[in-house]
Parts: sequence; C-alpha cells; structure tokens
Amino acid sequence: MSESDPIAATASAVAAILVARRRSGEQGPRLPECCRPSGLDAALAIQAAVSAQLGAGVAGWKCGLPAAGNWVLAPIYAGTVHTIGAGVRCALQARAGQARVEPELAFILGRDLPVRDRPYSPAEVDAAIARTHLALELIDSRYSDPHDASFAENLADGLLNSGLFIGPQADAGQARAASAMAITITIASGEQTRLDGRHPSGDPRAPLYWLTEFLRSKGLGLQAGQAVITGSYAGTFDLPLGQDIAIQYGELGTLTVHFVRR
Repeated sequence: MSESDPIAATASAVAAILVARRRSGEQGPRLPECCRPSGLDAALAIQAAVSAQLGAGVAGWKCGLPAAGNWVLAPIYAGTVHTIGAGVRCALQARAGQARVEPELAFILGRDLPVRDRPYSPAEVDAAIARTHLALELIDSRYSDPHDASFAENLADGLLNSGLFIGPQADAGQARAASAMAITITIASGEQTRLDGRHPSGDPRAPLYWLTEFLRSKGLGLQAGQAVITGSYAGTFDLPLGQDIAIQYGELGTLTVHFVRR
C-alpha cells in the first residue's frame, strides 16, 4: 500500500477497528461516517484488509446468491472453525448468555479451484467437493447494532460471521438434493423445537457455484480443505450455553454440540 492510495489507506484504517473488536470480543458503534464503505467494492477491500491484519488464514467462506444487487460472501478464519473430531464443545463469543447460530451444510473442498481465464462449470465445482457435513454458522457482529448498519458495513465486517462448527459427514447425494428438511433441536434440559427448514437458494450448491466464479472474477481462488457454507435452513436463532444440544437435519443426520463462553 502506498501513501498515494487513499482507498487502500481507508480500508486499512477501518479494518484496524474491526480487527481490534474481533480480538477483544467487544462490540462498538457503526464505523465513523467518514470511513463507511461507499459501495460493495469498498466493503470487500475492507474485508481483505481485515484478513491481512488478522493473519489467521482463510479456512472457509460463507456465501449466498446475490440478493437485491448485493454480494453475499465473507471469509471464515482459521482459529474460529471447530470440528466434531475435536469433541462437541464449542467456545464462542456469547451475548446475553446465548449462542447465536444458523444451521447449514458445509461443503469441504478436496482440491483447489485456482484462478484461471475460463469459467468453472458446476460439474467442475462438484468434482472438487470431497465431503459434505452438517454445520452451524456461529453468528456475531462487531457492531453493537448491526441492523442499524448499512449492508456494505456488514459486508465489510464479514456479514455477522464469527466462526463455524462442523459436525458429522452427511450423504453427499442426499445433501445435494436437500432443498427442504425439518430441523429439530433438542436441548438436554428437555426442550424440543421443530423448524420447517428450507434452503434460501433451493439448490444448496448454487451459491458455491456463484462464489467460485465471483472469486475468479476478482483474481481469487478456493483451496483444498476450505469449507463453504451456502445459507441457513432456518434463519438465525439462539441456543443456551453449558448444555448438550442435538440438532437433527431431516434424514441427513444429527449434530451434537455443547457451547461454552470463549
């Protein structure tokens, strides 16, 4: 970055605010008015600056099909991804004693999808998927009131992503066809909730196809080992800390998790 590049300098300054909040776990007000991203490209420049300053590495992506002209994508950082292989305990940034999550499918890439001149076909993206897992996106914002911030501000901050819990592997064929499924949440205390889950894009892989092409157009690629989530089946909801929780994803299987405060 040169001193003559005001866009990069602004992105770096804004990223420093968001990185400090990520590290401390403290939320704060909207970005200073003079530094708020003026559009989607400016927001992605801040996203990239956050990634560079954190230096944590990108372990995955969240994405969705563009809506109302808005791009839906954000990196998920190494160190914020928890896997069932390490146990069911998941440490996160809790607010008011609750864990905020979204039930999703995580597509784990088995090969790179590097930058190239020609587009990737859906079949090529499919061939790069090694496994599909039940997952929970961990939701938190660096803003005290993210609903008061603009879409570009939230995009700059990673669209409320604070991590990912990757549960057991699901059957790839069944998961690919899972446009709708019941989400049943059972808490050890005895409470049970059933939600009529629907993927926001219909086809759970469609946002991954879009993400691959969007990143390619920006000179970026996807790497083997990265996990990509593509949309919540049941919106966002809160779960308690300190209890075993089982979430059944229709016929795909059951994810078990135990949240603790980070």
